[in-house]
Amino acid sequence: MSKSDLLLELYTNLSTTGAVAFSSKTLVKKMLAHVDFKKAKLIIELGGGDGSITKGIVDKLSPDTELLVFEISKSFCTSMEKLFPQDNVRIINDSAENIEKYLDGRKADYVLSSLPFSFFAPEVRDRILSQSKSALTQSGSFIQGCYSYLLKNLFKKHFGKINISFTLKNLPPAFVMVCR
Repeated sequence: MSKSDLLLELYTNLSTTGAVAFSSKTLVKKMLAHVDFKKAKLIIELGGGDGSITKGIVDKLSPDTELLVFEISKSFCTSMEKLFPQDNVRIINDSAENIEKYLDGRKADYVLSSLPFSFFAPEVRDRILSQSKSALTQSGSFIQGCYSYLLKNLFKKHFGKINISFTLKNLPPAFVMVCR
């Protein structure tokens, strides 16, 4: 899929992509700084989109660590399947509401998300966050890249501790919320 096709998908489905531009390298780096790639055995990404964050993860991924990428756009999934043919990367064309269905009883060390929670109905947000929390190991982290500081209140309903950082080097500027 060409960059122009990806941009068309981004703008055509703004309510599900929730972005006006793809994640910057600075935002990706800031999110991945909270991941211990040497110890992680299972990582989940919610909202793979164009693969910006996925690429950052895959570049640091150990061969024995599995990455599950959830994306509801079939076009984005098709593109990512071509970009990331590795055996330990699984692109899943399904909603993040269904994480548990794909875990086979396993727990993830990290859930990284760029989902546009502000655009989701409250019950959908709660299902995704509940599934994310339940998918994590006891010491696992949910890492969210987002544009609104107010989402902290939503995450507080599901996670006890939230650390927040900010980057201007993204369009628009973004927050990284690390929830435990």
